[in-house]
Amino acid sequence: MKALAVKNDAMTKGATFGTLTGLAAFALFAAAFGFAPASTFAESGAGPNPHEQPIPPTQEWSFAGPFGRFDQAQLQRGFQVYREVCASCHSLKLIAFRNLADPGGPGFSEKQVKALAATYKIKDGPNDAGEMFERPGRPSDYFPWNFANEQAARAALGAVPPDLSLIAKARTYERGFPQFLIDPFIQYQEHGPDYIYALINGYTHEDDPNWNEYMPGHKIAMPKPLADGVVDYADGSPKTVPQYAKDVTAFLMWAAEPKLEERKRLGVSVLGFLAVYALLLFAAKQKIWSRVKASAIHE
Repeated sequence: MKALAVKNDAMTKGATFGTLTGLAAFALFAAAFGFAPASTFAESGAGPNPHEQPIPPTQEWSFAGPFGRFDQAQLQRGFQVYREVCASCHSLKLIAFRNLADPGGPGFSEKQVKALAATYKIKDGPNDAGEMFERPGRPSDYFPWNFANEQAARAALGAVPPDLSLIAKARTYERGFPQFLIDPFIQYQEHGPDYIYALINGYTHEDDPNWNEYMPGHKIAMPKPLADGVVDYADGSPKTVPQYAKDVTAFLMWAAEPKLEERKRLGVSVLGFLAVYALLLFAAKQKIWSRVKASAIHE
């Protein structure tokens, strides 16, 4: 009887393990092909926890995937949103005016870049008298910040706004199981853009301008920065917060990785070379070993 009980217990554990394994495989397959959300393993019947940070929805980006490219018109609109709204508080210290004319970027001409840079005042010096002075910007200058230093920004705003140069690569989130298993295979690298887009659209409490659905703890120092119609697009694109958020997020992704298109082109070229090289090695191996096999048979 004892042996039978042990056997039954082992069979029960095996069945449980098999069930869990089957559920895990189903969730992985379903999430990979869009049949089920990542919350498959959430407790059934459990309501949303107001203290938990929700996972930002996955967005479609033109620059996603191994063959993704930036939408030049979108980058230009995103730069307009940054310049007219975000630049009042946030810096872009690692981007120079001339970068706007680089291949794979917003596509400004050199003439446009010079005219744009000249609208900024750059602190330079010292001069012959040992004094600092202001001059019109040049294409080689980097975007200046509206504050003299972090202390001035904190005094004016209550907190130091983060620099946006690398924000799209620095911000991320945990996609959870099973997405983190799938991401390496589908080369999903857009966690930062998804998070930024969700954050900009996450001001869902009208009575609290600092409540954000996607900010950890749901409290953010930055009040809602965008509203419909605050930026006037010349190309006829919708003047809505979701559109502004999409455009400025794409621009920030370019700012964080301006060589993205060049990197992807190089990667495809390298993979093509390796594929051809592998075929040549296989053909050489077949030719060499065919002689060895033939001589062994004759012997």
